[in-house]
Formats: sequence, structure tokens, C-alpha cells
Amino acid sequence: MASSAKKRAMGLGENPEELEHSSDENTEDDDDFEEEDSEASEEEINEEVVVDFEAHSISVNDFNGIKKLLQQLFLKAHVNTSDMTDIIIQQNHVGSVIRQAEVPEDSDDDDPDEVFGFISMLNLTERKGVQCVEEVKELIMDQCQKNCPQSVTEQLEQIFNDTSKPVGLLLSERFINVPPQIALPLHKQLQDEIAEAQRTNKPSGRCHYCLMISKTCKEATKSISARGGAPKDEIMFVNAEEEFFYEQALVKFHYSVQEEADSCLSGRWSFDDVPMKPFRTVMLIPADRMPAVMDKLKEFLAV
Repeated sequence: MASSAKKRAMGLGENPEELEHSSDENTEDDDDFEEEDSEASEEEINEEVVVDFEAHSISVNDFNGIKKLLQQLFLKAHVNTSDMTDIIIQQNHVGSVIRQAEVPEDSDDDDPDEVFGFISMLNLTERKGVQCVEEVKELIMDQCQKNCPQSVTEQLEQIFNDTSKPVGLLLSERFINVPPQIALPLHKQLQDEIAEAQRTNKPSGRCHYCLMISKTCKEATKSISARGGAPKDEIMFVNAEEEFFYEQALVKFHYSVQEEADSCLSGRWSFDDVPMKPFRTVMLIPADRMPAVMDKLKEFLAV
């Protein structure tokens, strides 16, 4: 998978040509030097770098990378991300991790197998009683009670308790600088793996509903209805493609994580200098609506 990504400048060195140029003209005062250095740094930050990504089967070597991404999703919520990562690795017949295709020898990256993202599906119904699964369900129900009418809470509780129609937790996480185009092949591969799991009667192939928890945000100056009734343009999805899942959701609501997060995936919570408030958006999508979601993904993300 080849993708064009804007790489964040973190601890970049100085440009040798600019350094030589500034040495030759060392008569400038310190203020001028700092201004030029600031402009050079800004140019480096905006530099566009073409990066090739590859999807790989999930392995035990991906534990730390997957856990880190799960922690970015759940933040300070009481969810055992270590146990969840173990389950994701154990059922590696479903899901993929994203890695950089080729890491240059002179790269500053310490880990050539660094996980840039992953996708997987956990059958919550089949794993009833497992600690991290129960913690996720408790988190969702608690936030639903706080942010939704009683009728929605009762509806969601009934769905969770109906063992004849299992609920699967769809996890699709990646670094913020990985472009959304990579989501299409990942979701297509996941749907193929789920279909194969269904053919072989594995738990991940028996899900009647798909549950998602998306990282979202809104402008700090605007209010947002927690009950999912806010105009769509007031909600910004960190993973842009997840808007299409939102459109097909049977149940959807938002809850704030502002007290848990003081940064947006290692960056400031702002877009184009507009202050943003972080939220999580919960969506429950019937499995028979997934083809419509995939059609939207193909329409908007195909390259």
C-alpha cells in the first residue's frame, strides 16, 4: 500500500545548506537568525513525504504497538488494554497491522517493525465473562445511561444480552498522520476474513452487530448533543472514514473525554488553530448495513 503522508517533524536536525549559509553570513543579529530558523523549521514541518505502508498478519511482536493504540482510544477508562491486546493477537486469523514497507538504513526510527495502525474484530458476546470485554460493555452502558434517553439505554442493554445476535467490537486505530486511504484495503481484507470465519464457524464470523468507539472532536465554542442528534458537520472524526459508519448506525451517541485527554494523539487538540474538545462517539451498526458502508468507502477512498 503506497500512501502519501505528511510526516510530523519531531526533533528534526538542521538543513546542512541552511546551516552553511547562516555561517557565511554571521553578521546578522540573533533575532534575525531565530526568525530564519523558525521559518526553516516551519518549512520542514510542512514537507510532504511519500511513505509506503504494508498490511501484515498480527503477531506477538505487535503487542506494544497495538496496546499503545488501544490506550489512545480508551485513555483513562477502566479497560485492561493488555488483556485486550492478548486476545487480538491470539485470534490473528482476523485483523491486520500496518507497518512501513521499507525503513531506510539512515532512518531515526528505533523500531523497523513499528505498528502504525491495526484493525480487528472481537466478538463480545462469545467472550462474555472475560474481564476486558466486560469492562468495555460496562463503559459503554455507563456512558449511554449518562448521555442517552432511558429508551436507548434499554435498547442497547437488550442487544448486549441477546446471545442469539452477537455483538462484535470493531477496532480500527492508526496514527493521526497515516492517511485515510489506507482504511479501504484494511476494511476489505477484514470483511473477507470475517466471511471466512463465518464459513468455518469461528466466533468473529458470527457477529450480528458491529460496535465502534470512534475518536471525535468538535469546536470548543460549539455545543454538541450527546444523543447523536447533532448536525454531522459539528462532529469531526479523527479517522475520517468512520463518518460512513456513523451514517448507518442504529444506535449512536457521544461522550466527552476532555478530562482524560490533554492532547490529540501526541498533538494539540486543534485544527487550523481552532480549539477542539475531544469526544468518543459510540456507534452500533447492524451487520447487514456493512455493505452500504463498504460502498461508501470504495466511492470516497479508492485511489
